[in-house]
Amino acid sequence: MPDLKRLSIHQATVMQQWNLRQAIEGTARAGLSGFSVWRDKLAELGTKEAAKVLDGAGIAATGLSFAGLITSADKGEAAKALDEARRVFDEAAAIKAPSVVFVAGGVDPRDKDIKAARARAVEGLAKLVPHARAIGVKIALEPLHPMICAHRSVLSTIKLANEWCDAVAAEDVVGIAVDTYALWWDPELEQGIARAGKRILAFHLSDWLVDTQDLRLDRGMMGDGVIDLKGFRRMVEKAGYTGWDEVEIFSARNWWKRDPDEVVRVVKERYETAT
Repeated sequence: MPDLKRLSIHQATVMQQWNLRQAIEGTARAGLSGFSVWRDKLAELGTKEAAKVLDGAGIAATGLSFAGLITSADKGEAAKALDEARRVFDEAAAIKAPSVVFVAGGVDPRDKDIKAARARAVEGLAKLVPHARAIGVKIALEPLHPMICAHRSVLSTIKLANEWCDAVAAEDVVGIAVDTYALWWDPELEQGIARAGKRILAFHLSDWLVDTQDLRLDRGMMGDGVIDLKGFRRMVEKAGYTGWDEVEIFSARNWWKRDPDEVVRVVKERYETAT
């Protein structure tokens, strides 16, 4: 059975019901000790106050989402995006989050060149490494489902994430965030996770509903969909992952409409029974 000591509530799961202070307090009230922070919510509270609230509640910030979107073909835009990413790293350090989720960015409609967009993402990533290393924050590359490749992320597979890690050659700083919703479909998933090994910095849990009505905002609670979550867990643990398990459920149709304390209660139950 999964250990509740490793369970972290990702802010996305209670995004619409709670601000950051309320979410931290709700996590503590549920007897949990990990919480993954969404940057927009952090901005509302401020890093200093957020750090104070986290410490006061005995809650560890397990991660910060997100930095990236650095694939612009315009050099000025790309430079601004890199500066913004560095600010995100600073915010993560301020709340003692060990890593920042990195979302690469999509295809630039001005050149429509996905290969070039990927090359720019890797080049930009390499430029971010020195700052992240200097402040002790790791960069977790998150491969996302191909459905959002156009506008969100040209990094779509675990294989490609491993290749980017190889290209940057900064094993002490750059790793991978494995998201069940984004990667369950990948036919090379098992070998990709095995290859990732100690590169795995984060593990995000949710389920894919058969009747999904919104590809981004209709994730399912664990056990309500078609993902073999127990098998997924076995793969990442076999690869050597021992970190936090972050439940990240964007759910405009269902879970965002429910009482957040109930949502956290169900998360705890399903974490033990469905993963």
